[in-house]
Amino acid sequence: MANGESQAAGQAPLYDVLILAGQRPGEDPFARGKGVAHRALVPVAGEPMLERVLRTLRAHPRIGSIRISIDQPELIPARDAAILESADSPSRSVLQALDSQPLTAASQPLLLTTADHALLDAGILDAFLEGADTSGADIAVGMVRESTLRARFPDSKRTYLKFRGDGVSGANLFALRTPAARKAIEFWQRVERDRKQPWKLVSAFGLGTLALFALRRLTLEAGFERASRILGAHAAPVLLPFAHAAVDVDKPADLELVEEILASR
Repeated sequence: MANGESQAAGQAPLYDVLILAGQRPGEDPFARGKGVAHRALVPVAGEPMLERVLRTLRAHPRIGSIRISIDQPELIPARDAAILESADSPSRSVLQALDSQPLTAASQPLLLTTADHALLDAGILDAFLEGADTSGADIAVGMVRESTLRARFPDSKRTYLKFRGDGVSGANLFALRTPAARKAIEFWQRVERDRKQPWKLVSAFGLGTLALFALRRLTLEAGFERASRILGAHAAPVLLPFAHAAVDVDKPADLELVEEILASR
């Protein structure tokens, strides 16, 4: 069912999904320490984290087809998801997927997430997809406020973008809703090496933006407005009320936290 058809019928559109599961070249110490051949297969509460993400997505009523982008396709058994061999970076992997299946005005929008989003659940998906739909944006970005995260996980170390009033952390959720969203991915390709360095990332949007950010005078909304002008595409944040939406499994300490959260449920 095409995006336009579902909206015309008054129904929320389905989203196709691309799961980014690639890892850096060479042996991964984190995976090796857990006795598996790939980071996406690190067990979380006894289940490979990629499988946890897949199970959540398959069960959600607004999810259509699923593709997995991974650097070692042979490690993923046959399943009801298409397997793509990833490129040498996340942004290039997304562009590669868009080349093989372009976004059009009639196609379903595309949800991007990652294999290490082990706490992804129906509530997060509901909130993010609804927020993406109502944003009217070409690309919507899932985020969690710093205050929300610190209130729930005060000792968890996260990368924050420090806006006026409150910082935000990414939630590894992106909704590519229109063909114009590709412009944002092309920009991401140019700056992704700085994704863990907020100052460098913000400076890519111009010296004026960097100055306002440095002085903590830039609001989240104003930041996205400036970004949209530079991208040539409407980008919007979707603030999620769930602290665990910003917790991924990137290192052993993250795994310990995630398993503690799962054990407490």
